Parts: sequence; C-alpha cells; structure tokens
Amino acid sequence: MYFIGTDIGGTFTDVFAIEIETGRSITAKVLTDHESPTRSVSRGIEQMIGSHDLDPGSVSRVLHGTTLVTNALIQRRGVRAALLVTEGFRDALEIGTEHRFDLYDLDIEKPRPIVPRHLRRPIRERVLADGSVETKLDVAQATAEIEGLLAEGVEAIAVCLLHAYRNPVHERQLHGLIAQLAPSMHVSLSSEVAPEIREYERASTTAINAYVAPVVGPYLRALREQLERIGVRGSLLVMQSNGGTAVAETASQFPVRLLESGPAAGAIGAAYIARALQRRKVLFFDMGGTTAKAFIVDDGAPIVARKLEVAHVYRFKHGSGLPVQVPAVDMIEIGAGGGSIAHVDRLGLLKVGPDSAESEPGPACYGLGGTRPTVTDADVVLGYIGTESFLGGKMRLNRDAAREAIARHLAEPLGLSVEEAAWGIHQVVNENMASAARVHLLERGRTPNDYTMVAFGGAGPTHAYGVARALRLPEIVVPWQAGVGSAFGMLCAPVSFDLARSMSVPLAHAQWLEIAGFLEEMVQDCRRKVAEAGIAPEDIVTARSVDMRYRGQGHELQIDLEGLSWPDVRAEDVLARFHAEYERLNAVKGPDAPIDLITWRTSARGPIPQLPLRADAASTGKPSARSRRDVYFGETHGYVDSLVAPRESLQVGERVAGPALIELGDATITVGPGATAVLRDDGLIQLTLTY
Repeated sequence: MYFIGTDIGGTFTDVFAIEIETGRSITAKVLTDHESPTRSVSRGIEQMIGSHDLDPGSVSRVLHGTTLVTNALIQRRGVRAALLVTEGFRDALEIGTEHRFDLYDLDIEKPRPIVPRHLRRPIRERVLADGSVETKLDVAQATAEIEGLLAEGVEAIAVCLLHAYRNPVHERQLHGLIAQLAPSMHVSLSSEVAPEIREYERASTTAINAYVAPVVGPYLRALREQLERIGVRGSLLVMQSNGGTAVAETASQFPVRLLESGPAAGAIGAAYIARALQRRKVLFFDMGGTTAKAFIVDDGAPIVARKLEVAHVYRFKHGSGLPVQVPAVDMIEIGAGGGSIAHVDRLGLLKVGPDSAESEPGPACYGLGGTRPTVTDADVVLGYIGTESFLGGKMRLNRDAAREAIARHLAEPLGLSVEEAAWGIHQVVNENMASAARVHLLERGRTPNDYTMVAFGGAGPTHAYGVARALRLPEIVVPWQAGVGSAFGMLCAPVSFDLARSMSVPLAHAQWLEIAGFLEEMVQDCRRKVAEAGIAPEDIVTARSVDMRYRGQGHELQIDLEGLSWPDVRAEDVLARFHAEYERLNAVKGPDAPIDLITWRTSARGPIPQLPLRADAASTGKPSARSRRDVYFGETHGYVDSLVAPRESLQVGERVAGPALIELGDATITVGPGATAVLRDDGLIQLTLTY
C-alpha cells in the first residue's frame, strides 16, 4: 500500500509516494495550475501512475497541503462575511493593538479588516471577565441585526463576543438564531475557533475562519472528486499549520488552521530527519520557487508559535499583517525563491525579490513568456542548474534566454559582465537568507554554528552551501527527495489536534482538582478529533500545558504540565518549571511578584509514522551517466570544472569532494570547494564543510 503526500506551491505542485512495505519511493513535480489547483494534484498523481506503473487502488492514504487559505486572504477572494460583536466593540478589528510597525513612515498603511464596517454588527449583551452574565442577550435586537445581514447577501457569519472564551452562552444562542433564519449559513464562533484572551486577535482569527470556510469545503470536496476520478480512494488527510494532520471534515470546520500547511510539513520532515541523524540541533532551510524559509528543530521537534500573521501589507514585515491566534510552526520567511525577480533599485543597488515570476510566466529560462531575470536564471548561467537535466530531463531550460534577461536588466545598467551580475543575484539571496536565519536563531537564544542544516525545496539544496558558509555551519544534510520535501514531510506527520482556552487563575489560589477536570474535558475533545481519522484510542498521546506570566506583564511563557501528580498537583512544582523557563529565556531571575495562569492548552496526536527510507528505494528510471560542467564559484575561483553526479550513480558510503554537483532530479546539491558529500544507507546525503 502507498501513502502519497501532495503540496501545492506558488510555482510547482509536488507529489511524493512511498510504498510502506518496501520503501519504494516515487516523486512527481508539475507546474501549479492557479485556476484549478486540484487539477495540479491529479495531474501530478496521474504522471506518477503513468510513468511508474502505480496501481491507484493501492493508495491507502493521501495527505495534502495547500496555499488556498493564504492566497484567499492575500487576494481577498473569500466570501462575503459578517461579524457579530458585543455592543461597543464594533471597531476592534480596525483599532487593533494601536501598534505602528514602522514609527517613521508617515504614510503607513495598516491591513484592511477582512470584514468591512457595515457588515460588523453590534449585539446587545455583556459577559464579564469571570464568565458571569451582566446583560442577557437581547434576542429581538440580535434577530434584527442577523436579518439585516441576510438582506446584505452575506455567505458566512463570524461571532466574537466579549469574554466568550470564558462563557460562550451568548455565542451559542446567536448560533441557534442564525440556524433558524438561515440553516445553510456557515457560522464561526470565537469560543470554538480561538477561545483565548486578546479581543483583536480572537476577532481577527474568527473572521478569517468564516471568510475562507465556504471556499475550503468545496475545494476539499473537489479534490476528493479528482482523486476518485483517477481511481484513488484512500483516506484524505489535510496538513495543519501546527505540524499535524486532520481529516477533511475538521479542516473544513477550522480552515484557519491550514494557513501554513506546506511549510509546516517541511519542518516535520526535517524533524524526522533530525531524529534519524540523532542531531539535537537542526536548522531547516526550505527554498522553493517563491520564498525561502528557516525553522529551528530542537530535540527532534520544530518550535511551535502560538500565533502568526498573514496577508502582510508590507511583504514579510512583522506587524503589517492580520493576526491569527492558532498554533503554527515558528519560522522566518523572506521573498527569495527560484522565481524571485532581480532588479536594480532607485539607489542603483542589486535587489532580489520579493516579487516572483511564479509558474506564470516563470523565469526567462523556462521559455513560457517570462523576460525578467530571476534566481533560477542566475543559477542556470552560473552552471548550478543543468539545462538538459532540469526536473529529471522533463523540462529543457534556455540558457541564452537567461543570459539575455540578466544582461538587459542588470549587467548593462550596472556595468557588469553577465557572470558578475548572475553571481551577485546568487550571493544576495544567500546573504539575505543567512542574515534572516541568524536573527531568527539569536532572538531565540540559539548559537548558529551549533546547528546542522537540513535543506529542502527545489532551490534549497543549490543554495544551502552558500547559506551554510555564511553562517559557518559545520554540516548540511539533504534527502534525495528534497525537491518535494514538503510533500515528503506530510508522510512524517501524525494526526493531531490541539485546543487552547483562557481562564485566568492566580497561581496562589489555583484549585487543581477543578483545573484537572477542566483540562480533561479539553483532552477528550482533542482525542475525539484524532479518533475521527481512525486512530485507535490506545495509540493516542495527549499533553497539557499552561501559559503563565508575572502579573502585569503583557506576554506569557508556555509551561509543560506533563509528569505532574494529577489531580494532586503542587503549586511549587509548577512554579519551579516557570522559574526555570523564565531564566532560560531571559538569563535573569524573575521579579518577586504574583504569578497568573492565563491560557490552558491540550493536544492529542496519533503515532508518528515510521517510513522505510533506503538509499536504493528511489524509482528514478534509467540511471544517468556522470559528466562534468563548468560552475562559477565567485571571483576568487571563477568557472571551475566540476563533477556532475546523478544521485542514482552514487554508491552508499562513496565520498564526493567539491567542487561538484549532485543532481536529484528535481533539485541539485551544490558541493562547493572545501565540502565533501557522502551518501548514507537511508538515502540522506551528508555534506561536511571545512573552513
């Protein structure tokens, strides 16, 4: 039986399949169809079926990651959604946190609320912070507002009432009223989507969920129909931003959890490799066609943040996007992918990105209409990417078109040779990613050169050598399936679900027996979601934690609550864990101040899949012969005669000294001067760097 992972990116749609019994692995890569992304998935699987004699009936599980939700927000292509709020809080979405993300920009542009003001309606009711009801819901007034929204033609309604995380009684009443007036209307309740403190973030998250839910449901149904059309009838699971998978029904109910599903899958794949390598500290580098990303993987698991931002007004600038209060794999992202367009700015400096040629029209070397120079064009000119071996020979690249684009738009205006301009593109991308990764590590108290790099993506293995050298990392590891790394990572992800609910309690007055019951209810909710995917109860693993802070502080620390004597928990044990984490992050002891328990978190997950990875299990067709090619390694080295070794030509344990290139079919590994590569028996290619 086969498991298949599918990831839709801005330029390519990636497919990775593995036979669970033998470890036989197959990949496919097709250009993304932006008009109908599900067609890209079915086309990739059909290509795999046709070229590798794969029986579609043998596919027992399909895992899917998509940029649909993110794109719907960026392009504002969701549905006409409304928002019901407590009277007096109609403008919370526009007021936000009153934070200016750029103090010196007099014309600062803030993100536009996903729901316009005339569709945000105040509801007469009031629940206090302790959950008590001060003002009962005015049913007549609420009914009138809902009827007004229905007359406006809304297709979804979000409900975010004050302190509903503590007592959702009025939100549930409103849901009942909407169901009576419009039974088919999608309704998102903040008490279900994001039951946490911070009104603005909770309202933003709930509104986004309502905005995209009517789009995601039909999309996943269309995907299921496409799969059935080609004979694939296995179960369908969808990748979530937190690094776990969920059944399509859960994904349709909470589509806001899918915002970073593709990148999260890559991080889970890197964590799987970190455990296989027994490396405690891994920096995951993922560079595709549109963006480059870096993740920290410590002790075999990626760092998970409690919230993220999407649809930035200023691309990649923190604070300029819409906040989303759901767990997501923590990452740094820049606009530097293979399709990123290079240009000369108004100061006469060479810049790369964030604009991308994507799959349409694509880089100039694709011959699909693109005329602007991109990172891929530079890599072709420099010799890192072969014109005849791109995508395993399925797509020929035009080196002359790449040279012409670089000459016209960069080399001539800057007074450089084509090679110098192309090297400038290559180096700018490497330095930009290294700088971003360095900041990402240092902000989290990590030392960069303690880390091993794991590289994924169609462009990641090509640029990993340059990025690693800039960070002075000792080691790079690349799996043979790196070009479809996110699709591979999905197969490494367990089924999971997590919940968070705010209930502020002073540590000194915590009633642990009551808290144990509260958490047990949350744990059971998580277990039910995981069990929906067919996971046996005895295989489900659960966890509990709490966000804590000194009273008066604006940010919390997440403290693990596992291993305590439930329900007979001692406050001193929880306090000791909080103090230890506070000192680890801040390098100083905390103040002598009261401590509050703010938000409680639970999670459940199924078993982590065990994949039979082997170096000889890749289905790559006929092995290609080794060759040689001139590759440009900067002004110091110039063009250097370099070995070009197809991956299938490598023997386990064989050492390849740089300068060399290892072609994986859908990606190319740069083994630069001073580096040595060796193929492991599990298919991982390990590079050692010397300085």
